[in-house]
Amino acid sequence: MLRITILCDNVVGFPFGIGEHGFAAYVQKDEETILFDAGSGKGIVANALTFGCDLKAARRICLSHGHFDHTEGLPQVIPLIGNPEVHAHPGIFQERFGERRLGDTVVRRFIGIPHRREYLEQLGARFRLESGFHEIAPGLFLTGEVPRETPFEKGDPNLLIPFSGSFTQDPVLDDQSMVLPTSKGLVVLMGCAHAGIINTLQYARRSTGEKRVRAVLGGTHLGFLSPQQLEDSMMELESMEPELVAVSHCTGLPAAARLMQKFGERFRFAHVGSSFLFD
Repeated sequence: MLRITILCDNVVGFPFGIGEHGFAAYVQKDEETILFDAGSGKGIVANALTFGCDLKAARRICLSHGHFDHTEGLPQVIPLIGNPEVHAHPGIFQERFGERRLGDTVVRRFIGIPHRREYLEQLGARFRLESGFHEIAPGLFLTGEVPRETPFEKGDPNLLIPFSGSFTQDPVLDDQSMVLPTSKGLVVLMGCAHAGIINTLQYARRSTGEKRVRAVLGGTHLGFLSPQQLEDSMMELESMEPELVAVSHCTGLPAAARLMQKFGERFRFAHVGSSFLFD
């Protein structure tokens, strides 16, 4: 049995939930419970209580990448869990910035993890940093660093890292997703898919040897990318024939609307309180 419940998202899907700019999911697979990301710290604990997700049952936290909206809630959940293993890429603490233009003004702000590693370890975090595809528990895999192979998935030019006294585009090499094989194919849970949803899915298929993609859930970052990349991504995704496409967070409403048009009854919003069950 596999159940994925969305605890943090920009939009609330059910009464009494709290929305925020961020993402987190509560993953239950057989006897294993894992927290995937921790949101931006506004609603994760309250939403877990509201939707019946016992954070104390989670033995591990998996981080999709080092942005604030996936990690700011860590100081709230780490003490609740106790001494969780925190699985992430070695580059998770990279200094990061986001840039946007407001009229003639360019605004740049820090968007990396707002907490030092030492502080999180004092709270009880036990970091397990790996860059390759690996199994963290029976039937639960993390992609680690995803090879960038598709010609059309170019990343977000507004995400920056310091470089030689200036800034350059952040490739977000620490971006990783969770891969959950089932009897009907792979369920792939993404935080933001900065590596590209197609790169991620192709790598998951190659790494597991399972070609069927049963479900794609979570953030896709398609809302911040070009319309052409959205169309190319949808075409490639359709060729994989997923049963479910359930999007959250950085997908954005315009991109989600196009995905809904494309996938019809196979499309779902993955908002706060949404729960997905796979046998």
